[in-house]
Order: sequence, then structure tokens, then C-alpha cells
Amino acid sequence: MGRCRICGRESATISSSLRVCIECLRKCPEEALRIAREEHARSRRLFDLPPEPPRDPNGILCGLCANNCRIGDGGKGFCGLVVNENGRLIRLGGTPKRGILEWYYDPLPTNCVAEWFCPGCTGAGYPKYAYKPSSEYGFVNLAVFYGACSFDCLFCQNWHYRNLTMQLHPSLTAEELAEKVNDRVSCICFFGGDPSVQMPHALKTSKISIEKAERKGRILRICWETNGNMRREFAIKAAEYSLRSGGIVKFDLKAWDDNIHRALCGVSNKAALENFRVIGERFLEKRREIPLLTASTLIIPGYVDAEEVDRIAEFIASISPEIPYTLLAFYPHYRLNDLPTTSWKQMLECKKAAEKYLKRIEIGNVHLLS
Repeated sequence: MGRCRICGRESATISSSLRVCIECLRKCPEEALRIAREEHARSRRLFDLPPEPPRDPNGILCGLCANNCRIGDGGKGFCGLVVNENGRLIRLGGTPKRGILEWYYDPLPTNCVAEWFCPGCTGAGYPKYAYKPSSEYGFVNLAVFYGACSFDCLFCQNWHYRNLTMQLHPSLTAEELAEKVNDRVSCICFFGGDPSVQMPHALKTSKISIEKAERKGRILRICWETNGNMRREFAIKAAEYSLRSGGIVKFDLKAWDDNIHRALCGVSNKAALENFRVIGERFLEKRREIPLLTASTLIIPGYVDAEEVDRIAEFIASISPEIPYTLLAFYPHYRLNDLPTTSWKQMLECKKAAEKYLKRIEIGNVHLLS
């Protein structure tokens, strides 16, 4: 049972770590965000990461992701992979020569947010984009788990990526990672952590892998699971590789209200929403047989409600009502480990809100619903 430090309300859907409720985040965001920042600082201190994206007026602009850290001498970027040493920016990972990541072969069909319409799980786009007219049994996804992130989600189910950030290990060059693509690999999915802070490495890997597959006449889809908080030109290039290969760009839209987003994820959602819009408006009509772009939202009890989903769905529909949208059930993780799982009642309220705008909606993680 958590208690809001502002209004004093107690509820099982107020996190005792975050210590503010959704109503106060909406009504008095300045005070609520001050409290939320304290929790982000505590969680990041354990991994020797800056509490917020640095804004040193005398620092050097990183510019690799949308946080646009300005790092002072002796300082470190929000992601932990960039440092300023004696007035010189040093990239410790995320370059084509050094990606901080783990990888594995994930048998198809896999538990992907796009599994209900992707070629690897359904055969959509066969024979141009899929090896079989149904699930690609016998093939695998090369799952690339990047060990850093541009967000600081207090509910992160993959929070252990921070250990990779601290250790700067394991690491592979883009060429070494591309060598993992064998004849059983029909898709690559970059996730993490998040690829947003290691896009030069991911894009180089994609280029090498696609060109090699095309020379052999093979299908190799390039997919992304991302928070979308990346530099604009990187987002566009990622979408181009997915469009060309039959892959899918999957954005996890955490919240609509920027104050709620900052409380949950540490930074703004403005760049992610704009990148989503740009990709949709620029590329959706160029490939109709398989949706290029999709979104998902984790329904967090007490913090992501039907109002948030309503606004997100309205935004997605302003680009196209045909964009698939997945609502995911929440399971307590990391710093929000004291919240309950999503209830069927809340999920159905959110689904009803989304249905006002969108034509293709799926509920994910159904087994977690209470």
C-alpha cells in the first residue's frame, strides 16, 4: 500500500517507490516530478549513472539520441556509454567498432509484440517477405539485446541491462554481430535496453546483413523494439531498412502525458512521438501487405489508465487508424515491484478507449491479467 506524498491518498496502485499518484502528476506536476526525480536518482546511483541527462553549459553535445546530453569535463552521458575526458568526447560503446550487447537465437514463432501480424509468426507477405505461408518453424530470430538505454523506466522488465552498461561488456563489432546471421536466421530484432543509444552499431549491422542476404537471394527482415527516443535521421534509416526487408518498427509508447512519462521513464516522450509520426507519414503507404509501424503500451495500474490510452490511440489514428496497437498487461518489476498486475477491468476499459480510434487492437500478456 503506497501513499502519495502530495495529497496523502493511500492505495495499492500508488507505488511506495514513486510516492506520487496519477492525479497529482496531472494537477500539480512540478511538485510531483520533484518527488519522482528523487526515485530516479536513487535507482541510477546504484549503477553509477547520472540522475538526469546532463546539461552542462560548458559541456560537449553528444547528440546520439534525443536526450542531447551536454557533458561537462569528467562527466558521463545519461546512457553511461559516453564520457568527456579532458574536453574530448569518448564513446565507450554504440559505435560500429564496439556494441555493448548480448545476442541469442530465438526460435520462431517467438513472443514478439508484433507476433499477431508479423511474417515470421504468421507467414504474412509470403513468399516475398516470409519463407513459409504460416509460422516459420525451423527458422530463428537473431535477438540483439543492447546493454544501455536512453530512458530510465522504473518498471523495466529488462532492468539488468544496466549491468552491461556498467561493465561495458560483452561487446561485438558490427561485422562480428552480422556474422551470427546464418541460413536459419530469417529476422534480426534489435531491442534491449534500447537500440536508441547504439544506433550507429545497429545500422551498420543491418547494412552488412541485408546486403549479404540480398546477394544470396535470402529473406532477412530487420525489426526494432524501441522507445523511439533516437536521433531523427537514425529513426528514418531504421525504418528504411525495415521497409526494404519486410521488417517492422515497434515503438513502445509508455504514456501520453509528458509529466506522467517523465515520472515513469525519467525523460520526455516528445521525440519518441515525433519519430513515430515521421515514420508513419513518410513510409506507411509504401508497403501495404505488412504493417511497417506498430505501437504498444504497458497498462500500469495506477499510472497508465484509459485516459492515457485514449490520447495515445487518437494520436496513432491521426497518422493511420490501420496501425496495429497492442495493449500489454503489467507485471511488477524493478522499482515498481509493489504494484498489482493489470486487471481485466482496467484492460477492457483501455481497449474500449483505443477502439474509438483504431481498427487493429490486440491484448498481450493475457496470462498476467487478474
